[in-house]
This record gives sequence, structure tokens and C-alpha cells, in this order.
Amino acid sequence: MLEMLINPKKAEKSPWQMFFIGAFYATLSLILVKWIFSGDPVLSKYSGLLVVTFCVMFSIPFMYFALKNEEEKDLSVTGLSRLLKEHSKALLYFMLLFLGFVVAFSFWYVVFDDTTNFRVQIETFCIINKPSHFDECVEEYGVKHIARTTAFLTSTDKIVNIFANNIYVLIFTLVFSLIFGAGAIFILAWNASVISAAIGIFSRSDLANLPLGLARYMIHGIPEIAAYFAGALAGGILSVAIIKHDVKSEKFWNILQDSLNLVIISVIILFIAALMEVFITPMLFYG
Repeated sequence: MLEMLINPKKAEKSPWQMFFIGAFYATLSLILVKWIFSGDPVLSKYSGLLVVTFCVMFSIPFMYFALKNEEEKDLSVTGLSRLLKEHSKALLYFMLLFLGFVVAFSFWYVVFDDTTNFRVQIETFCIINKPSHFDECVEEYGVKHIARTTAFLTSTDKIVNIFANNIYVLIFTLVFSLIFGAGAIFILAWNASVISAAIGIFSRSDLANLPLGLARYMIHGIPEIAAYFAGALAGGILSVAIIKHDVKSEKFWNILQDSLNLVIISVIILFIAALMEVFITPMLFYG
């Protein structure tokens, strides 16, 4: 039933609707996890992953048909610039879907001061941002009894580590989308939930701070997620092509070339995003 809300062709004409679809999916996921699993002594510990899982389940039908639609464009459209223009339509509505996830997750995190349903996301935030004070970090944000980690990043290592981490995410996105065309949505929904927890922490449980928190993470987050979605498109259309076409055919090699172009563009965008995260975001928000 939920997959009937919107389809890729309609999303291309009215991409803004995907923001509300994403917000609806995220909100519904949180409601279902709170309603079904909050009283379970075991599964409630993993509610952060369950929220992401529900979000993925709702999104998979749309992702599958969107990737199938993009693969068909590779067969009918010629020229790199025209293909990129066509793929940019999909990137736009994917980005709005992701932004819907982030805004809804962040909003409910702040409203309910919800550390329970974002436990694993908070741990991930602390590993990335305060690795040398991990125990203190997770306890400060409401999570207790966590094992210690001793990783540490100096300021001179930041850009290399951020870029390397983003490349790892891109690789996982490519692999997931290649193995299962719509599978990349799991990586992307997970990243949306982690970013939302970070925004919630930055907002200090005050809705008035939420717009500032969104700006803090979206300045470099938007190009990062655009790169991941470009990678998801690359793997997804290649996955569909492998199923539908002979790998020795000219059509398949055209699609492979288009996928490689998308991957190269993704890597370039991720490097730019890493520079923004290290130099621009701290300058705007920390003086």
C-alpha cells in the first residue's frame, strides 16, 4: 500500500513530495518501533537499528523502480551531459527523500529527548567525534555500559580520515546496490539516522536550536549524501543491467561506462565535502 504513494516518474515531476514521503516513512518507523518493541527487554536495546530497518522496508519498492527507470534512460539517452542531466532528476528526489528522513528523525529526537531509539546512533556519533572520551560521551548523551575504544584523531589527520571514511561508505553503498539494486537504501537510511542523532545532540533538546543543528550538518552533509546517492545509482543501474542484458552486449558496456562516470563524480564530490567539513563548517559554527 505504501509503495502506491508515489512512483519515480511522478517524483521527477514533483520532487518536493519526496521530502514529505521521507518524513512520513521516518515518523511511521519510529511509531512502529515504539509501539511494538519498546516493551521487549532484548529488542528494545536495538531499536535504533529497527527504526532504520522499517525505513528501508518502506523505501525499497520505490528505490527498485527508480533504479530500473534510470537503467532504461541509459539505453535511450546518448551523450554524457544528457545522461547526467537525466540522472540529476533522480538524485534530486533521492536527496529530498533523505532530507525528509533527517528532518523527521531530528525533530522527534529533540521532542522526545529520545536516546532509547537512537542508542546505536549515539554510540556511532561518539566513536566518530570523541573517540578518546568515548565512555564519557555516551554517558553524557544517555547511553551507559559501553565498552571503551581508544582511537584518536589529530587535527592534521582529520581531512584524510573524513575522506577515507566517506570512501568506505561509498564502497559499501556501491556493493549493496550492486548485489541488491535497492540495497543501498540501508546505508543511506542509517547515515540519515546518525546525522539526525548528531543534530539532536547539537540542538540540546531545544526545538529552537533545530534549524541551526540542521545547517551545521547539512552544509557538508548535502554534497556527501549526493555522492552516496550517485554511487547508489551507479551500482543500482549496473545491477539491473546485469540481470537484463548480456554482459558482452554493447548496451551493457554503455551502462558500465555511465556507472563508472557516476563513481568518479562521487569521489570528487566526497573530496570537496571533506574540505568543507574540515575548513568551512568549523569556521561558520565555532568561529
